[in-house]
Amino acid sequence: MSGTDRLPLSARTAVHLRDSGAATVTDLARALDLSRTSVESSVTQLVAAGIVEETLTPAGPRGAGRPARTYEFRADAGLVAGLDVGTHSVRLLLADLAGVVRSRHSFPGLDTTATGAEQIDVVIGHLRQALASEGLAPGSLRAIGISLPGIVDATGRVLTSVIVPGWGSIDLPAQFHAAFGCPLAIDNGVRLAALAEHHLGAARLVDDVLYVSVGTRVSAGAILGGQARRGAHNVAGDIGRLAVRQSDPTTGEIVWRSAETGEDAARLAMSGDEDARAEIEHLVDDLGRSLALLTMAIDPAIVVIGGGMSLAREAFREPLARAVSRHTGLPFELPIVSAALGADAAAYGAVVFAFGQCADSLYGGVTLPEPRVVPLPAA
Repeated sequence: MSGTDRLPLSARTAVHLRDSGAATVTDLARALDLSRTSVESSVTQLVAAGIVEETLTPAGPRGAGRPARTYEFRADAGLVAGLDVGTHSVRLLLADLAGVVRSRHSFPGLDTTATGAEQIDVVIGHLRQALASEGLAPGSLRAIGISLPGIVDATGRVLTSVIVPGWGSIDLPAQFHAAFGCPLAIDNGVRLAALAEHHLGAARLVDDVLYVSVGTRVSAGAILGGQARRGAHNVAGDIGRLAVRQSDPTTGEIVWRSAETGEDAARLAMSGDEDARAEIEHLVDDLGRSLALLTMAIDPAIVVIGGGMSLAREAFREPLARAVSRHTGLPFELPIVSAALGADAAAYGAVVFAFGQCADSLYGGVTLPEPRVVPLPAA
């Protein structure tokens, strides 16, 4: 028996319509191996819940026969928002109830000198602005997912964050519910980026994944047995201050001497700058040893490299893969690949997380398993 077969009848019917498209009662009865009476009862409940719509197909020539009733999942009945909150930008995705991401919005990053309350007001304002730009009301949201840099517990409480230190003392679900009337799901950004790459990116269908983000700082997230690893103290993957020796011991940010950012250093190295090349070689060897320890500890099937440095294939990712292999000495090649979702990975992860955490409130009282989130087409 599959997981879907164990769902209540109304949920099985809704999942079939959501994932397979419109169908008649006869189609549904055949596909679900149910009686017409059972199907008619379930679609009546789903129409009343507002997540399925009934349409009548005109009768045959000369009015022969009765109009056929067709049922279609109402993907447009609500939206799920995913936000990635940071100091460089606030990225926002809006998905329909079938999991199809419909739009992307980007805003300036948060002001670190502002209070937590002021920062939250800004994020709420960005979300209102994105909805208004598409002619949508705040009440169209069914759930919100937020990704942020910091340590977040299983309830969504921010325990500590260098970027948004004031958020830990604020009832975040209450603030967003007051503004939009829907629940909030919140978690660490790299954990959600790992979730996104597992759900719809470079590690889709792979159950044991190590995701490593190398950008302003180094951080990691693990998917083990298909589940995002949080850890007993909510700090799984918080390796920034330990992974490389050129990290600031307080903030975990990578300190560059040859350039302002890692991406700039990679560009200089690829253009032949010797100082930048030497600095990246040092980082690669240092990080390669740290990742070798991690891979030997958790034995992932694949390592996904995200963050800005992942784009520098020749200068960074390929030498890093060789360094990890050299330090592990394994008799097989561990796949080390670039992330597929780029800078939007954490925002996609926030969408996936919101679908999973807020399932009870998304579909008019009918609890459905999360859909497969479908990303926007590549630009």
